[in-house]
Amino acid sequence: MVGQARQPLVTNPYPEAVLRPQSEPIRIVTMYPFEPHEIRRIQEAAAPTPVEIVIAKDRDEFRRELLNAEVVYGRVRGDELDYAPKLKWVQHSAAGVEFLMDDEKFRNSPVVLTNYARTFAPAISETAMGLLLCLTRGITRYYMPMFYRRELKPVGTPKSDHHVELAGKTMGIVGMGGIGSAVARRAHYGFDMRVVGIDAKPIPKPEYVAELHDPSWFREMVPQVDVLVAAVPLTPQTRRMFDESVFRAMKRTAYFLALSRGEVFDDMALVRALKEGWIAGAGLDVFPIEPPPKDHPIYDCPNVVMTPHTSGWSPDRQVRLIELFAENVRRYARGIPLLNVVDKQRMY
Repeated sequence: MVGQARQPLVTNPYPEAVLRPQSEPIRIVTMYPFEPHEIRRIQEAAAPTPVEIVIAKDRDEFRRELLNAEVVYGRVRGDELDYAPKLKWVQHSAAGVEFLMDDEKFRNSPVVLTNYARTFAPAISETAMGLLLCLTRGITRYYMPMFYRRELKPVGTPKSDHHVELAGKTMGIVGMGGIGSAVARRAHYGFDMRVVGIDAKPIPKPEYVAELHDPSWFREMVPQVDVLVAAVPLTPQTRRMFDESVFRAMKRTAYFLALSRGEVFDDMALVRALKEGWIAGAGLDVFPIEPPPKDHPIYDCPNVVMTPHTSGWSPDRQVRLIELFAENVRRYARGIPLLNVVDKQRMY
């Protein structure tokens, strides 16, 4: 863009929120401790428009700095909007936005909200397949306990169902967004699984998905699949959608994977399903209460493998975070539509 004439004013599909004079500095306020090289990357992306990044040390300082903030990186509460008369755009530092959407004042404000949907998906999808393999190959249920006792011996026979193959099995994914799509690709191309899915948006069916339907197909899908994946955002419609009736409808040989938000499933119904053999096992990266209390019965289920909501962690993820924010700052400076704009009424 260097050398091209700059317009004094930029346009955007959200003019009431992001119309701005291009010559003025973009002031970003955050409590996130950006590294110096990350700040440089963000500032370089907007050049020649100057960018000022203010890192507040606490919430009181953050609130004071909101007075001149045009952009917030992180989270701003509805009751803080009165302190932010110039605020036009919030880049949320996570993929899920339910905490912001529960705030009616923020949800109904003209402030544009973007999130990190799809940014965490590569690592989460790898974790998903790792959790599933731990279950299907008996690694956590049989062999890790033996290893800790300093002994190893085969469980079952070469013909018994103590070890299950994924090839040819059907995976049903509820929520074909970033996480669901990434898991579907790995399941189909990496493990020769048949993938079916559900999504509330009328999105095109990917080539690696055999069937894609709207949410009305959910109850019909559940009894058909060998692996049921919860990858939906948390909304009033999805809260505790994976309940006792769903777990009872699953195959006794099927597995449940929870990857997006713990509040989308009923934890006590899941415990019953695991203990009473309604399903074969569960791989959980999320839980309704994180971490589960020490006395929670989920710890008594040997057919569970869990991680503490860390499936999206990695050094590579941080690079993607900064690159996406830098790209959005570049777009914002030039009046180009932002990436990952959240529909605040649909809450994702």
